[in-house]
Amino acid sequence: MMLSRSSLSSLFIVLTLAACATKAPVPVTERSRSGAVTAPAETAAPPRVARPGHYIVKPGDTLIRIALDHGQNYRDIAAWNGLENPNLIEVGQELRVVRPEAQAASRPVASSAAETRPVVPAAAVPAAPADGVRREPKGGKLPYSEQAWAQAQKPDAPLVVAKVEPKPEPRPEVKPEAKPEAKPEAKPEPRQEPAGNGDKIDWAWPASGKVIAAFNETSSKGVDLAGKPGDPVLAAAGGRVVYAGTGLRGYGKLVIVKHDNSFLSAYAHNQSLLVKEGQAVSKGQKIAELGDTDSDRPKLHFEIRRQGKPVDPSKYLPPR
Repeated sequence: MMLSRSSLSSLFIVLTLAACATKAPVPVTERSRSGAVTAPAETAAPPRVARPGHYIVKPGDTLIRIALDHGQNYRDIAAWNGLENPNLIEVGQELRVVRPEAQAASRPVASSAAETRPVVPAAAVPAAPADGVRREPKGGKLPYSEQAWAQAQKPDAPLVVAKVEPKPEPRPEVKPEAKPEAKPEAKPEPRQEPAGNGDKIDWAWPASGKVIAAFNETSSKGVDLAGKPGDPVLAAAGGRVVYAGTGLRGYGKLVIVKHDNSFLSAYAHNQSLLVKEGQAVSKGQKIAELGDTDSDRPKLHFEIRRQGKPVDPSKYLPPR
C-alpha cells in the first residue's frame, strides 16, 4: 500500500517527538559573559568547629596574636601543642589555648555506682549435702565434770548431763554522765573574692600624657596616650613579662605583662624595650620608652585584657 507524501511527513513528525520524549534531561550549566561554560558550583563545606579549650588557626593569625586574644603566654601555647618553632603554624591547625590541668579540673568526675561486698573465701563455707539437709556434726560442748569424763569413756551409754546453775552476771557500775564541755561559738569566715577580679589589682596610669583616643570595642581595644619620643612607659601593675618584641603587626615594639590568671596589660608603639620575657616587674617600674613604631605619631597604646578580651582601662585605672 503506497502512502502519500503528506502521510509520510506526519509519520516522521510523530516518530521524532517520541524519540525526544525518551531523552534524559540535560544538566544545567552556567555560562559567563565571555561565553565560557563553567561547571555547577559545589556546596561549601560547613566551617570547622574547635573543641573546648582549643582554637583553629585562621589566615593572618600569629601565635602572639592567638595568645593575646586568649590571655595566655605564647610560649605556654607552644609547649601545650608541641610546637618547636612558634612562628610555624598553619591555617586550619587546631591549637590548645587552655592549660590542660585547668580544663581537666572543670570536668565533672563520675562516681562509681558499683557496690562493694566483702569476699568470703570458698574454704570458709561448708559444702551442702546432696539432699540439702545437714546431719553432722552432732556434737556439743559440756562443762567439765567427773560424770562427763566417765560418759566420754562409754559412748554407747545414755548421756546424763548435770544441771549447771548459771552464775549471775555482775551489774555494771552506773556512773554519772559527764556534761559536755561548752565550746566557743564558731565565727563565720570572711568571704573570699574569686581570683581574677580586676578591682583587687592595684592599677596605675602607664604614662603621664593626655588621652587622645578612648576605648572603643569596634575600633580601639584600649586607650592612646600622647607623649614625645623617649618618655617613660611604666608598668600599670605588678606582674611578669610574657612578651617583649615586634611579632604582632600593628603594635610595633610591644610589651605584654601578665598580672594573674585573668588579666594582662599591653604597651604598644614603643621606641625601645627595657625588659625581657620572664622578667618580674613591679607597679610603676619603667619597662619601655614611648615611640611611634607602627604608628602615625608618637604615642602609647595601652590595653587591659581580661581572659583575652579587651576591657575599658578607664574602669580600672584611678581617676586623674
